[in-house]
Amino acid sequence: MCSRPIIPVPITPQRSSGPLIRLSYPSRGVARNFGCRGSRRWSDRVTSRLTDPNRRPLGRDFQVGPLGVGCWRLVARPEDELRAVVETGLDLGMNLVDTADIYGLGWGGQAFGEAEENLGRILAGAPGLRDRMVLATKGGIIPTVPYNSGRDAITAACEASLRRLRTDVIDLYQIHRPDMLTHPAELAGSLDDLRAAGKIREVGVSNFTPSQYEALAAHLPFPLASSQPEYSAAHLAPLRDGTFDLCMRDGVLPLAWSPLGGGRLADGSGVRAELLAVLDRLAEREGVDRATLAVAFVLAHPSRPVALLGTQRPGRLAQLAGATGVHLDRSDVYDVIEASEGARLP
Repeated sequence: MCSRPIIPVPITPQRSSGPLIRLSYPSRGVARNFGCRGSRRWSDRVTSRLTDPNRRPLGRDFQVGPLGVGCWRLVARPEDELRAVVETGLDLGMNLVDTADIYGLGWGGQAFGEAEENLGRILAGAPGLRDRMVLATKGGIIPTVPYNSGRDAITAACEASLRRLRTDVIDLYQIHRPDMLTHPAELAGSLDDLRAAGKIREVGVSNFTPSQYEALAAHLPFPLASSQPEYSAAHLAPLRDGTFDLCMRDGVLPLAWSPLGGGRLADGSGVRAELLAVLDRLAEREGVDRATLAVAFVLAHPSRPVALLGTQRPGRLAQLAGATGVHLDRSDVYDVIEASEGARLP
């Protein structure tokens, strides 16, 4: 019979006189779905945080940095410029490189799969880069359909991504958006088959509601590794809808897309004036720009999200990397939340 060990996880809060101890328990849901082995795996994920405080555990075998390279704009530029973005990110410790098969239909791209093809050419031209990264991609969006996560569709999408990326395995394969017309058991079966065939290593979801996440998780014979919601100081839904709660319960890594609100937090367009004022005040105190402070806000949540950075300028990546050195205490974070929502918390 499995026991539920209490695992003390030290958290070193900024601006504090001493460490806090959080008592963490393996999720009953994980134990129910995956048995004793699942509980130990969850414990391993938590314990791994003790050994490297700057890295986040992703699934069974991977550790990733707090910032990742987002490739939705890896299009419409010379290959050497695109390679410089990827190499700079890796040099800065951003070893999670996240793309998707649909990236290329926008930001100057001309075709479905263009960002994956560009990344594949970069990897082919510099083979050593592949070993330095955790390669993540997504499938399930089909223009005009718009979603298909059926068995044949997901299998075909994954195999096409492998060809475009010029690799034999995808480290993290994610379902880009939930398909409301595919039974989660069918999707789980296709993902299990892809994993058993050695084509993917870990599985994640993107833009799933908590109930959609749980419906898929209930049919998988292994734990989900990640959940990718939109999250920024201007978009706080994961705080309120249960997404981060599920991630913390199950030891699943949140990957935050659009941590700068699509650039709005940097240029100030369409953002509450009071939110910009709080971000600017904290940025001045910390000696960084507003965008870097906004990324630090994303990193401050206890679920320990990875912020996926979409800039295609190496210098900007280096600047935003400063977010890992920003110190926000809980009063700072709550100030941002209240300013974003335009109301005092009760």
